[in-house]
Amino acid sequence: MKALVVESLAPDFAGCAVREVPTPAPGPGEVLVRVRAASVNFPDLLMTRGEYQLKPDLPFTPGLDFAGEVAALGEGAEGLEIGAAVVGGARTGAFAECIAVPARALKPKPARLSFGEAASYGAAYLTARVALVRRANLQPGEWLLVHGAAGGVGLAAVDLAKAMGARVIAASASDDKLVEVSRLYAPDAVVNVTGGFRERVKAITGGRGADVVYDPVGGDVFDESLRCLAFDGRLLVIGFTSGRIPTVSANIPLIKGVSVMGVRAGEYGRQFPERGAQDQAAVWAMADAGTIRPHVHAEVPLERWREAFELLAQRRVVGKAVVVF
Repeated sequence: MKALVVESLAPDFAGCAVREVPTPAPGPGEVLVRVRAASVNFPDLLMTRGEYQLKPDLPFTPGLDFAGEVAALGEGAEGLEIGAAVVGGARTGAFAECIAVPARALKPKPARLSFGEAASYGAAYLTARVALVRRANLQPGEWLLVHGAAGGVGLAAVDLAKAMGARVIAASASDDKLVEVSRLYAPDAVVNVTGGFRERVKAITGGRGADVVYDPVGGDVFDESLRCLAFDGRLLVIGFTSGRIPTVSANIPLIKGVSVMGVRAGEYGRQFPERGAQDQAAVWAMADAGTIRPHVHAEVPLERWREAFELLAQRRVVGKAVVVF
């Protein structure tokens, strides 16, 4: 089968190439899935450089989220039929024509979602769910400021928060992206963060500030976000796409009565398996119902994987870039 293989850790994806590799055989309790689509997530980019907390042994195939069809069942794998359309997640391996995963890692693909949409759903919406529900306890009517609102995890947060009844401020450094976010998900307000955003957020919220900030950007955005939080606000640390990991002086949380909360959705589920299962069930139930829906910016074939990766790396994507097979 063909797969994208990381053969060495290097910038600009120089250590990656499409190779012919053996098709995996499903082991006991595993399912072999013929992959139809796999979405690109920021951790995938970091792994190609060895900059993510998970550092697989070389060579490896990256890829977290995928959708496809059941191709073979390992011994003891139950509840699925050959040819069934499924969605799943793995820590690596999705950018390949086939992937073998535990049966428990798979769910039926919602009929209303295409393979590309289904592959775009898992990590982004699970991150949003753990952040907004488990960590921040976001309430209807509260103001949520979402940075990187045009990205995969940011757009998922906008979508989910609107469904939860929160008032959403979508933030980006691009007016064009904000127009598209508004068209797709109708946030209550938008803010271009170029040149600062604190005063604009305060004006939108009647001087109070945001109750919750969802920050996958870090750097200067994190610094200013601390200063536009309402009293008892919560700042959710999702990631550092800006490249700078910020620090916080303890006097700011003390004076403003705010909390800084880290979000690792996958690890949260591993630490609290019962809650993790509940979160998975909740987001997929909303997908089945059509309450929330991911946006696919572009679909490209495996041979053009670099285009999909660079859409994300260069922040030219609104929603998700997807590799299709």
